[in-house]
Amino acid sequence: MNVDMKRRIFLKQSLAVSAMGVLVGTGMLMPKEALAAWPKEAFQNKDASAAMKALLGTDQFASSADLKLKAPEIAENGAVVPLQVETSIAGVETITLVAVNNPLPLVANFRMSENTIPYASTRIKMGESGDVIAIVKAGGKLYSTKQGVKVTVGGCG
Repeated sequence: MNVDMKRRIFLKQSLAVSAMGVLVGTGMLMPKEALAAWPKEAFQNKDASAAMKALLGTDQFASSADLKLKAPEIAENGAVVPLQVETSIAGVETITLVAVNNPLPLVANFRMSENTIPYASTRIKMGESGDVIAIVKAGGKLYSTKQGVKVTVGGCG
């Protein structure tokens, strides 16, 4: 490896460490949150019910009209299915998204801090048509809503 290549690697690594230091120093990134344990069992579970139990402790949720899930009725491309979740429920701790018929159904889990607006927007892959479930944990209780999405061209699987 020549000197120029070593210098580039050193500069890239130094820049990355400096950026992390600035984010931690300004409070934009908390080391505890950045290094939090990943719920591997939940995200790698192939059964939707078991994945929800592994992450949330149950697969039974109260339905709520205060929870809104915006998803297309028909997704022309399953590789890019836009989803939006918002709620007026106070004290939201997490927002979780589950695509029931996906090979790995648990697709997202957003942790919310105290002063965060309870809203999440993302794009997911869906291998086939099925229900998408949004689950909100607030005040120690779980609320959910679901919507069917018909996929015309699969995106995963």
